Amino acid sequence: MNAFEVTGSRKLKGEIHPQGAKNEALQVISAVLLTEEEVVIKNIPDILDVSRLITLLEALGVKIKQLNKHTYSFKSEDVNTDFLYSEDFRKKGGALRGSIMIAGPMLARFKKAVIAKPGGDKIGRRGMDTHVDGFEKLGAHFTYNTHTFCLEFTTKALKGNYIMLDEPSVTGTANVLMAAVLAKGNTTIYNAACEPYVQQLCKMLNRMGAKISGIASNMLEVEGVEGLHGTEHTLLPDMIEIGSFIGMAALTQSDITIKNVSLENLGVIPDKFKRLGIEMEFRNDDIYIPEQKCYEIQPPLNGNILTIYDHPWPGFTPDLLSIVLVTAIQARGSVLIHQKMFESRLFFTDTLIDMGAKIILCDPHRATVIGLEREHHLKGIRMSSPDIRAGVALLIAAMSAEGKSIIQNIEQIQRGYENIEQRLNALGAEIKLIND
Repeated sequence: MNAFEVTGSRKLKGEIHPQGAKNEALQVISAVLLTEEEVVIKNIPDILDVSRLITLLEALGVKIKQLNKHTYSFKSEDVNTDFLYSEDFRKKGGALRGSIMIAGPMLARFKKAVIAKPGGDKIGRRGMDTHVDGFEKLGAHFTYNTHTFCLEFTTKALKGNYIMLDEPSVTGTANVLMAAVLAKGNTTIYNAACEPYVQQLCKMLNRMGAKISGIASNMLEVEGVEGLHGTEHTLLPDMIEIGSFIGMAALTQSDITIKNVSLENLGVIPDKFKRLGIEMEFRNDDIYIPEQKCYEIQPPLNGNILTIYDHPWPGFTPDLLSIVLVTAIQARGSVLIHQKMFESRLFFTDTLIDMGAKIILCDPHRATVIGLEREHHLKGIRMSSPDIRAGVALLIAAMSAEGKSIIQNIEQIQRGYENIEQRLNALGAEIKLIND
């Protein structure tokens, strides 16, 4: 099995370009199933989850051409719906959670869909009720196949409806939205997620001929249309990778510039890292982080401990709480990290404690980090990556630690970060891909 060997205490310097947004990619690539015409998508990241989705679509019969390293052409004119009921589909679909995103487009255009038991991060309960309830309200019927462990959906015709989502799920919103664009009549999706990923999907669908209003709000209005046509679409830079680079620069005392970040789509992300005392300059569409000997956590005005928690957009994304937590390890002051959404995402703190961090895991959802103020260094150890975001947080910790660290199960990191070791080594890191 491949692993990373990380030699720590290396300060980085230079420029780095963020990859295309992983979460957006999984949605808009699935949307190509809504039309038989060509769809060209640019800035696609070369990561495992995306390549697995592309392989799944190819197996369904989508004609795919790679125009350059990050640009693909998709044409879904001859989709084999029988493939949905094959063992090969269950294997390919079960390899990534993002496979759930093809269900909405398949229902809308082909009147049938199957959801295989999805893979992905083991970070707690991640139900599919939002997706299922939305499809049912649009007129789909589903059964659970006890032999294949798949959800199977069918419909004679989807019909628009008023849908109150039980939670503002990004994937749930996107899936129901893609089903609604070809439904007969009007659909209202209330309590919708409004992350930039969903906004980008809405804009792409509208260019394809959909009629969606309320973009960037929590209520989307959809007027169903007969069909969609082709388009071109460019993915945003990945906000999670941008946040990861900000935290990495601070913890490793590096001097880096993150290029072309699409500042207007980062929301409160820069502000949350500033609350940790991290200095940054906005230079046009770049973020410059200078080397800092020490950064001090900014408590609230009432003097209480700073609490950083996740919240639906425009609140702080849960995908960056692991990065905030590891960044706070060498800060001056203390911070309470409150991970509301996933009950297993903070369990990687045991590894950080073994490295020398001062962290109190209060319960599965909350951890208090007591900053070391660089008076003590983390030490390199052998560890394993439990999920994408915790994996990168551990990589950042290893880069700042004294000595060498071995990180196993790096496939979790590679699912979401493109050639991360090569890109960081170009800045001065020392990360080797080894067989362990």
